[in-house]
Amino acid sequence: MVEKGITLLGLGPGDPKLLTREAWQVLSDSSEVWLRTRHHPVVKSFPPNLKVYSFDNLYDACEAFEEVYQKIVERVMELGRRSGGVVYCVPGHPLVAEATGPEIIRIAQQQKINVNVIEGISFLEPTLTALNIDFLPHTAIVDALEIASAHVPPFPPNVPAIIAQIYSRQVASNVKLTLMELYPDDHRVQLVHAAGTSRVQIETLALFEIDRSTQIGLLTSLYVPPLGIEKAFEAFQEVIAHLRSPEGCPWDREQTHQTLRSDLLEEAYELVSAIDEDAPDSICEELGDLLLLIVMHAQIASEYGEFTMSDVLSGIHRKIVHRHPHVFGGQDVSDPQDVLLNWERMKANERAANDKAESSMLDGVSRALPALIQANQYQQRVARVGFDWHQIEGVWEKLLEELEEVQDAESEAARYDEVGDLLFAVVNLARWHEIDPESALRQANVRFRNRFLEIEKAARAQGRDINDLTLDEMETIWQAAKVPDQD
Repeated sequence: MVEKGITLLGLGPGDPKLLTREAWQVLSDSSEVWLRTRHHPVVKSFPPNLKVYSFDNLYDACEAFEEVYQKIVERVMELGRRSGGVVYCVPGHPLVAEATGPEIIRIAQQQKINVNVIEGISFLEPTLTALNIDFLPHTAIVDALEIASAHVPPFPPNVPAIIAQIYSRQVASNVKLTLMELYPDDHRVQLVHAAGTSRVQIETLALFEIDRSTQIGLLTSLYVPPLGIEKAFEAFQEVIAHLRSPEGCPWDREQTHQTLRSDLLEEAYELVSAIDEDAPDSICEELGDLLLLIVMHAQIASEYGEFTMSDVLSGIHRKIVHRHPHVFGGQDVSDPQDVLLNWERMKANERAANDKAESSMLDGVSRALPALIQANQYQQRVARVGFDWHQIEGVWEKLLEELEEVQDAESEAARYDEVGDLLFAVVNLARWHEIDPESALRQANVRFRNRFLEIEKAARAQGRDINDLTLDEMETIWQAAKVPDQD
């Protein structure tokens, strides 16, 4: 005997044979039931005298699913307060891939309304049967609409995934676009149609083809087999933790934040070099080397009880979301300059909240940066609050002024200072022209190196030592080497 109040009843995946005995007994003893949707195969097998009402009209009347579910919950709560209560039926299990069930339970608990859950077989069990797979050791279960609205998949690619409720080709199209940010376009996947019914069907096809299926309907799910274990960030963390474990590598176990400092700088510069060379394969490799050190530092910190990788991720996640209210909040900005000004205001507020109100906006620029980068960042920051030339003519005048002061310096100490001021002015000119001075100088270094290599090459070709070449001979070779750079 079901107690009055709200009865949440799971209708199973579709085949009447999979309806539980308890569910059938409740249906047989009830005079009426309310359905989230009539579009479920088991409805045709209901007891003949059962009055059936549904909320299908809301799907046409409301603009979004969230509104549909909200209205359903509100109405079920009203019906549940009647003296006879209500039996509310949903496909599958009331708490699996069902937005209304958990919300009804939450509100009913607040309002002291009795809720009785009549379990049903969810879509998962027959889907596993159709695919001949086991849930364990791990399988991601994700809603299609969550995937469709995301930019990258919210689960690691080294685990299999079942994506539920691929109910239309449009949803399938949005899902595939998100998945293809991580998975190869031709990754073999399986669409499972009508699992738990006599019409069950499996389509095996390439990921990019899933929205071309004509079989997609209300009972369609997508199975995404895993990529290799080496594709997942979590798996890489395990590798690093293993290296640091007692049974790991003796060298890795000895490393500390301090011993890895120079490696971190070296890998960062190697990445910059790969970027300067515009070499995607090298950039990919160097990003991996840099990531290795980031994960290693996080693992060391975890062992020391300082922080964990989760702390690193949550910290930067909160910071980026907080500092982009124009993306993740309701704030409007008109252009990139507005973004920068707002960024500085938020950072000032953060300093105030952390009792650092008197600190400078320049404090965030690392003093360990190379001088050109540091100068450029100083200038960029002060420019955001208006401390800048109004026109580039002022920048040129300052540059020429600093050049004259170098020439007029009366001592080595004065000349030292004036050269520094001249370089700072050159950085300012580069900034006005939206040129990264560090990258520009690195490219100049590359050009110088390549041209000088040509001088050495020419000397060897003549059977001469480079010291035997005259300055005029070297200048001729140098000018010839400049020609390809100008093409």
